[in-house]
Amino acid sequence: MSKYEPLWNYIKENNKDTYKLTYEELKEIIGFEIDHSFLTYKKELKEYGYEVGKISMKEKTVTFNKI
Repeated sequence: MSKYEPLWNYIKENNKDTYKLTYEELKEIIGFEIDHSFLTYKKELKEYGYEVGKISMKEKTVTFNKI
């Protein structure tokens, strides 16, 4: 089980075309702050029908798009 699985399930279950979540919202969902390992784990999201669209360090947001 991936440490990001709670996030992947959240995205899949809510079934929106696009999500833009703040780092704080991500922390609430997964229980910890995202780190560089997120770049490695983000490929798992395709199994759930989504992909990471944009990671904004300035805005502190991550955008997810339905494939």
